[in-house]
Amino acid sequence: MIEYEAVIGLEVHSQILTKSKMFCSCPNDYQEAIPNTKVCPVCEGFPGSLPIINENAVLSAIKTGFALNCSINKETKFDRKNYVYPDLMKGYQISQYDQPIASEGYIDIVINKQKRRIRILRVHLEEDVAKLQHVTQSSQESSHSLIDLNRSGIPLMEIVSHPDLRTPEEAIEYLINLRIILQYLEVSTGNMEEGSFRCDANISIRPKGENYLMPKVEIKNLNSFKSVHDSLAFEFERQQEVLNNKNVVVQETRGWLDTKGTTFSQRTKEDAHDYRYLPEPDLPLLSIEDEIVNEIKTDLPELHYEIAERFVKEYSLNEYDVALLTNKKQNVFYFEECLKHCNVENKDLQKTAKTVTNLILGDLSRLLNEKDIFIENSPMPPQYLAKIVQLNNRGILNSKLVKQVLSESFELQEDPELIVEKRKYKQIDDSDILSSTIDEVLMTNKQAIDDYVSGKETAIKYLIGQVMKLTRGQANPGTVSDILIKKLKNK
Repeated sequence: MIEYEAVIGLEVHSQILTKSKMFCSCPNDYQEAIPNTKVCPVCEGFPGSLPIINENAVLSAIKTGFALNCSINKETKFDRKNYVYPDLMKGYQISQYDQPIASEGYIDIVINKQKRRIRILRVHLEEDVAKLQHVTQSSQESSHSLIDLNRSGIPLMEIVSHPDLRTPEEAIEYLINLRIILQYLEVSTGNMEEGSFRCDANISIRPKGENYLMPKVEIKNLNSFKSVHDSLAFEFERQQEVLNNKNVVVQETRGWLDTKGTTFSQRTKEDAHDYRYLPEPDLPLLSIEDEIVNEIKTDLPELHYEIAERFVKEYSLNEYDVALLTNKKQNVFYFEECLKHCNVENKDLQKTAKTVTNLILGDLSRLLNEKDIFIENSPMPPQYLAKIVQLNNRGILNSKLVKQVLSESFELQEDPELIVEKRKYKQIDDSDILSSTIDEVLMTNKQAIDDYVSGKETAIKYLIGQVMKLTRGQANPGTVSDILIKKLKNK
């Protein structure tokens, strides 16, 4: 039996965060609008209407190109991509073909702790199409489709990879990293549910070890990471079965049925010449000045993988936690603001950074998820979390009280120091006070004492827990442990 490998390339369509559409002044905020209210003759495709290039969309594409390590083409042009479909009002799409904004870049991904470089073929601009809504009626009424032109003309970046991906898992890792980059650049929301980040996946298979390309299948309009992964996995198996049965894989476009977990044939796959590309006659050749390019490059923000490297180096955080922390720009802002308000000396910086990280990724994240709140809208500002960390560093709060105060501060939106003062939350370190409480616990837990004396050292954890319970979590666990061990040695 021949062993095959997948050859995968992805085409990502990302809507750009601009105030207006790609070639007209209609507003970009179409998601919640009444159908067909954010339109004009240009995006409706009226004959004689003339497009004007959205400057901010061009700047966003240049910024994206730099972030993806691409070369920026100083001269670019728009083309007409001709095809017939009900959501394409003009009968052609204004896109870019042979002179894109940016080309030949890469993204580095990590799979099984191994770095893989995925090459980027191109980044180009185009306009989005209208949105179709298919209505299925009862047997007495005919099915039909509705069209909403609000999405028509929304600025799109198409980011096309080389066929360097080999598994569905690699494809997902690539998409995750690409979306994070776009969000850090603030050029796209990256929201897949709303359709602002969509993917077409191209897949072919070949015998392992070979370099040639076989006929490919394009899976259209995948709008979740799960659908990308599952459709590629299904298609890999389907194409293997076709070849093993001595048949030929047909180059075609296929759709994906989430409900059935299968792809289905839509149409024969077009080649570039089938679209009859021609230069857009209503738009001039676009020359991009060196000054603009250099300014964008200089102002490029620090990206997630650069921040991750810095956090590991500066704070000795582990790579797993750093990956979780840096997957959202807002997390990073919250972390750095919190650390700034902690106001600790350099010798305590790493320890404090780890505490802050654990609280953000642990208790705070849990509370935010329960309320379905993003961290940028957290009822607990960074300075409040910083105060809790400071109280912990000063020995006023132990780990249990930290959780308690954090929860109350989050719910009440109240200063943690006031909560500690009002509730009289304070870690008990006094040996005399703790000793009497420990004696009380030992009097009522003879079995645990016997277990410890007989060699079961885990029994001491139970005894510590009982002391913590009696002191409402305020006892210093370390001090309790020391006193317990001394007392148990005399048993």
